[in-house]
Amino acid sequence: MDFKQSSTTFLKVIIFLIGIAVLAVCIYLLPEAARRDAIERPGDYSLYPLLVCAYGICITFSAALYQIFKLLTYIEKNNVFSELSLQSLNVIKKCAFTVIFFILAAIVYLRVHAQFTGDDAAGPISLGLMGVLATSVIIAFVAVLQKPIKNILDSQPKNN
Repeated sequence: MDFKQSSTTFLKVIIFLIGIAVLAVCIYLLPEAARRDAIERPGDYSLYPLLVCAYGICITFSAALYQIFKLLTYIEKNNVFSELSLQSLNVIKKCAFTVIFFILAAIVYLRVHAQFTGDDAAGPISLGLMGVLATSVIIAFVAVLQKPIKNILDSQPKNN
């Protein structure tokens, strides 16, 4: 096993473990939070918009993880500079924009909810903004990766 294959295999294992963690959040933690909230405050549905955003982030993040897994497979097969890898990077970028949308929707909801309840939402809002910043870095990184692949694909002659 050469260095490149062992590195991509290690990254695939890490991606798989992150996927298991996201699945655990979706199956166990988020429903448990909804159950506890329903017991503590019956008739109060203020947590549900945040749950929708959390599930949206988890589903979108899982789709991005799958695309990263596919991209690592292309790297293993020496197929990095292909249309398939460019498509995977494009889907990863779209997923990142969708995650930002869900985070911003949650921030807006928290701000409006805090206005009516008098709660202090500064902590969760600042964490959300840090998430937006981190996701923006990922978008920039993917854009940097896409550029040389596009250049190489554009310079190759088309076979009709």
